[in-house]
Amino acid sequence: MAKSVKHILSKGSGLKVNGSLWIENKGERFFGPGPVELLEFIAETGSISKAAKKMKMSYKKAWEMVNKINAQATTPVVIVQSGGEKGGGSILTEEARQLIEYYRVLRERFTAFLNTETGRLKTS
Repeated sequence: MAKSVKHILSKGSGLKVNGSLWIENKGERFFGPGPVELLEFIAETGSISKAAKKMKMSYKKAWEMVNKINAQATTPVVIVQSGGEKGGGSILTEEARQLIEYYRVLRERFTAFLNTETGRLKTS
């Protein structure tokens, strides 16, 4: 078991274990908070362009994120529909919704881990 390090760290109750969470493939990040938010906005607005605007992100960067996610998935998670009377749009597939839900649950478990370790740090 690891030895306590509390005596080494500064005094006070401000200590907290923190971290970021994303999914990688072959060492490359492709799914985390940004892509999740983008997909949720695409679902809400029906448009990659509108989703990018809501995130204050360039349309090009949003397209790159969508393409990266689609390339990593076994089936596309965003389907782009072009043309039509009112122009095109984008929709999320069921796989995208499953991926978002998986990430949310993973995030909850990760947050619980961080909170547990913060508690251990403060009581060690």
